[in-house]
Amino acid sequence: MTLATQITIFRILLIPVFIGLVIYYGDSVHAGKADESLRLWAAAVFGIAALSDAVDGWIARNFNQRTRLGSILDPLADKLLLLSAIITLSFTSWRQHFPLWFPLLIIFKDLACIGAAFLIDHVAGHCRIQPHWTGKATTFTQIIAILWVLLDLTFIPLIWPVALAGLFTFWSGMVYLVDGTRQIKAAGH
Repeated sequence: MTLATQITIFRILLIPVFIGLVIYYGDSVHAGKADESLRLWAAAVFGIAALSDAVDGWIARNFNQRTRLGSILDPLADKLLLLSAIITLSFTSWRQHFPLWFPLLIIFKDLACIGAAFLIDHVAGHCRIQPHWTGKATTFTQIIAILWVLLDLTFIPLIWPVALAGLFTFWSGMVYLVDGTRQIKAAGH
């Protein structure tokens, strides 16, 4: 097992720690005794997990540590981290939280992409997923929106980073939909 894969597994193991901190902080806010140390720990754990994504990718590329397991676990870890953060920050009692449309958009897009990949694989015989810059922008803007809530930033209303992340989520979904349609047409179906 490579160092890059070990870092990815570490990121996956941080997810339940992060969820617990988010829930306990939300409970403390709901009780009227916000424990700010829980909020800061949640932000720190999320930050470490998000940075570990860059670190494991850099190690895998620069030290020839790309593996089949890593290629499966890395995007899975990213999705699990972002989805768990967005869902828990939407439905817990934080001072700021995401509007309902935001997690629904992200969940729908991710499920549609997974379903489309299976459909393309079945119809065309192989699904080729080409990363696109809008996918990277989606991840980046979702991380910014999550950090906005975790750090309780209020100098700009939360709706702006959420709207930007929602726009990129929708846009990347459309890009992948168009690419999937091309793959099915290229297969002669």
